[in-house]
Amino acid sequence: MVRRILLVGGDEFRASCAGMDRHVLGLTGEASPRVAIVPTAAAFENPGLAASNGVRHFTGLGASAFGLDVVRREDAENPRIVAQLDGANVIYFTGGSPEHLHSVLAGSPLLEAVNEACEEGAIWAGSSAGAMVLGSVMRRPSSGSPVSPALDMVPGVMVLPHHERSDPHAVIEQLAGSATFGLTVLGIDGGSGVLLEPDGATALGAGNVTVYRSGEWRRYADREKVPDLTVNGPAS
Repeated sequence: MVRRILLVGGDEFRASCAGMDRHVLGLTGEASPRVAIVPTAAAFENPGLAASNGVRHFTGLGASAFGLDVVRREDAENPRIVAQLDGANVIYFTGGSPEHLHSVLAGSPLLEAVNEACEEGAIWAGSSAGAMVLGSVMRRPSSGSPVSPALDMVPGVMVLPHHERSDPHAVIEQLAGSATFGLTVLGIDGGSGVLLEPDGATALGAGNVTVYRSGEWRRYADREKVPDLTVNGPAS
């Protein structure tokens, strides 16, 4: 099957995401795709609201959506909860705390199940914190270092969400000489994303995807191909 991951810059489940999300649902080939909303990263905010927002959004786009009640490590290890992912066409992790999401997911049965679903054709989507944890490293200020290990689902990549707030020239300076040397850094605007597939990557959504490599940057808009990047990381 074709492994696909959607990295979203934030502002999930808003009107600005509708075009991107319709495109992703269309890729499933299902008339009413089954979408699992996982609000783990929002555990310290309002995970129930985060899940219900996702269910309402995707239901409005014609999907059969449901929330997966995972807020603690014990939930990610609960076989009854993990089994609810069976048959999901899209598995969507919301924004919130990347640190908490990483601690719940790393090495868990839930992560194994999501990986297996993705290998069988489900699309793995993550917004903001949900996208940050999928790279090799992520910004994690409370750790005392510029970056900390992430889940490495997309090797050689780091995600900077809500990038519409950032000046690329300032970001270049921040990245210079840091632990991100040699990585492809993806600055993704809210309401936008990059769809990673085995043979390439495509920018989607209302904003831009800014790619930082070797001290240089370039922006990509909706439906533009992002060169030298695949679901397996940088292509070169």
